[in-house]
Amino acid sequence: MTDTRAVRLEWMGDGLRFRGRGTDPVTPEIELDGNGGGGPSPMQALLLAAAGCSGADVVVMLEKMRAGLKGLSIEVSGKRRDDHPKRYESVSLTFNMSGAELDPAKAERAVALSIEKYCSVLHSFDPAIDVAYEIDLV
Repeated sequence: MTDTRAVRLEWMGDGLRFRGRGTDPVTPEIELDGNGGGGPSPMQALLLAAAGCSGADVVVMLEKMRAGLKGLSIEVSGKRRDDHPKRYESVSLTFNMSGAELDPAKAERAVALSIEKYCSVLHSFDPAIDVAYEIDLV
């Protein structure tokens, strides 16, 4: 069975600003700005999507493992080609995690599984893109 997702994006009529949402009417609206002024650029949105996808994986896994996660933030950077298409050549994620009882081995396992197996956004990238990660336990 295929899981199909759909979105609708509309140009706002000025510059490179677009407003969009999932086709379900309860989905919140987001704004993308090709110049990065009125919202994330499409390329930044791709990094946000990778962080959100991987973050969701990590939270679900660590909750199932009862690993003691209390806080999570993810920083993502991507290095782009100089020539068109200016796609990402490499992506690096830093998982900042906190929790007094947080088990470092379980944190490492959850992140590795997300990056290597579960994160559908990262696995939608070209396989030639180098994906690296690090974990910072606070």
